[in-house]
Amino acid sequence: MKKSSRVVITGLGAVTPLGNEVDATWLRIKNGESGAGVITRFDHNEEFPTRIACEVKDFDPLNFLEKKEARRFDRFTQYALKAADEAIAQAGLEDGSGFVKPERFGVIFGSGIGGITTLEEQHDVLREKGPRFVSPFFIPMFIPDIAAGLISIRAGAKGPNYATVSACASSAHAICDAYRYIASGEADVMVAGGSESTLTPLAVMGFANMKALSRRNENPEEASRPFDSGRDGFVIGEGAGAVLLESLEMARKRGAEIIAEIVGYGVSADAYHITLPAPEGEGAQYAMQRALDSASLRPQDVDYINAHGTSTMANDRNETKAIRTVFGDHADQLLVSSTKSMTGHLLGAAGGVETVISALACSENLVPPTINYTDPDPDCDLNYVPNQLIESEISVALSNSFGFGGHNACIALRAWDDE
Repeated sequence: MKKSSRVVITGLGAVTPLGNEVDATWLRIKNGESGAGVITRFDHNEEFPTRIACEVKDFDPLNFLEKKEARRFDRFTQYALKAADEAIAQAGLEDGSGFVKPERFGVIFGSGIGGITTLEEQHDVLREKGPRFVSPFFIPMFIPDIAAGLISIRAGAKGPNYATVSACASSAHAICDAYRYIASGEADVMVAGGSESTLTPLAVMGFANMKALSRRNENPEEASRPFDSGRDGFVIGEGAGAVLLESLEMARKRGAEIIAEIVGYGVSADAYHITLPAPEGEGAQYAMQRALDSASLRPQDVDYINAHGTSTMANDRNETKAIRTVFGDHADQLLVSSTKSMTGHLLGAAGGVETVISALACSENLVPPTINYTDPDPDCDLNYVPNQLIESEISVALSNSFGFGGHNACIALRAWDDE
């Protein structure tokens, strides 16, 4: 097989609680704005200990889908298609532009849960109206892999195609796999990322009853506060993030504008607990170290880490310990931030959106802040870029994603340099 050692990003796409495209999301991240608010997606009362979320707002699928299609796609699929469309369009590959062979154009798109909104709605239909009223579209609306399939149909991409499902590491794993297909020469172009929409009564209460969610219902914009001593859980969010990856050879051949380069990745398992991270962030250590090794990077080469930073006690402390272990003395020179302080936790879409943000940080030499950081936790003692973005040269960035079940992924990105 042909070996391509370089994989570049030429397109970005995002649907987030901060905006329904990349530019709108990035602007509000730079401004340090929160996307959190009281849940409007379903009715709730005092029996719900958590009544806040980071919802996608003013999203109209009819802006890019036919009415019949929109009715047949779960919200998570709609977000995925919108983000993928944006990434493909930015890369200038809406029609392949005559350069990409369909069989060498792939899609890997993850989701931690898939169409749970459809699942709950159709379960209600079954119980309230009877078996014959269950939609014949229920299964293709619900299954997590349908987003990857529909993106490939829409783009005419006939290469590698599947979904990754690894909880909150799902979309990061999708990007890692897509990188590998191009680096190994098995594909020329890949759309990768993930999508999630789980703002339903069942999903919210599932997370709330395991004490994972913040209960700052009176101040939702201040609820997501990674690394702050007052944090009390994550704020659940929704959305999608997509990157278009291609070989450097292909990008140069067609004169594409390159945003950033992916230079390596690392994946690992905690093999420890179904929800808690391993002590000292052991699995996170392995993922970050493997990302450095695969990219032939030294710890001192890294300038910025977009942390998993969920705003939970266990994650933030263990991720901090993992960074200190891997980076040693250089840890004090690192810029670390959690953009979940603004977007909330997008679960299976988190890694996709945060890879988009990390690529922009490298491209524009801007480091997004960690907002709501007012009372430092003594056990979280890194530079978390508190409350306001800073300008700083970002040559290399890492994006961390960790998921229930002990799944860990770390993506290494480099600012594009044509030399």
